[in-house]
Amino acid sequence: MKQKFALLLSCTLIIVLCSSWGFFAHKRINRVAIFTLPKGMLPFYLANIDFVTEHAVDPDKKRYVDSTEGPHHFFDADHYGKKPFDKMPQRWAEAERQYSADSLNKYGTVPWTIQHYYYKLVQAFKDKDTTAILRTSANLGHYIADAHVPLHLTENYNGQLTNQTGIHSFWETRVPELFSDGYNYNVGRAHYIESPLKEAWKICRKTFRCVDSVLVFERRLNATFTPDKKFEMVKRNGRKNKDYSVEYAAAYQTALHGMVERQMRAAILEIGCFWFSAWVDAGQPDLNKLIDKSTIDPIKAKQTNYELLLYRQGKVAVADK
Repeated sequence: MKQKFALLLSCTLIIVLCSSWGFFAHKRINRVAIFTLPKGMLPFYLANIDFVTEHAVDPDKKRYVDSTEGPHHFFDADHYGKKPFDKMPQRWAEAERQYSADSLNKYGTVPWTIQHYYYKLVQAFKDKDTTAILRTSANLGHYIADAHVPLHLTENYNGQLTNQTGIHSFWETRVPELFSDGYNYNVGRAHYIESPLKEAWKICRKTFRCVDSVLVFERRLNATFTPDKKFEMVKRNGRKNKDYSVEYAAAYQTALHGMVERQMRAAILEIGCFWFSAWVDAGQPDLNKLIDKSTIDPIKAKQTNYELLLYRQGKVAVADK
């Protein structure tokens, strides 16, 4: 029994520490994306805001029970040369003919994964399947958020090729956990996307441009900090672990000139746009008929409406459920 518990605890810690964007950021991104939706969608998503928030991390959990899940979260663009987006066909069939499915899966498939879940969401809306709509929305939001993480667009995903091991969780977990309460999440209203696949590639192309800055700025910063100032013991999940210090993280955020905030904001808006576009492509079904009013907690509903009010005023609530 003790061995099973230790194994479970170990797996849980691995998931938390290795998850893309970190559980905290993924949940916040999905949650705030709901506030970008139009009135035809907003009541349904607000009624289910806790589900979409909590299940934002499902794809990361799946990675540790499904060996085929990993490639869905990244695209190693630099594997394909200095101008990868000029060489890589956007359509899967054409890319497969040029590189083979094995190669594509080895170096990541996030743009095609976004497209796949987009059309799953369209079908869920057409079927008026509440559970499928919510689960697919949460999953789609996760992959779109992943595509906004620069280190998901490079083979040097954890700085292992440049003696910067650990930078992955530093950028996408430590920095957001420390400073994202001060970020501005009012990104405006969702708009229609003509081509989900082209949009997914556009996201990856823009994110890839950030890779050098993520690595270069940390390398420069490292030269100005001694190890005892760079790291400190941090309590997480009831245990103390060595992590980047608050001072070092603050200096890194300053050096990045708001990059983490910009990428979170961009992810929030894109998720809202993909959800909205899928609903439109499904014929804009009446989602109000899918709201189960018997399960709505009046207190939580009041809190959520307050969050919505703050969002509309440009002051987004950041208390995640």
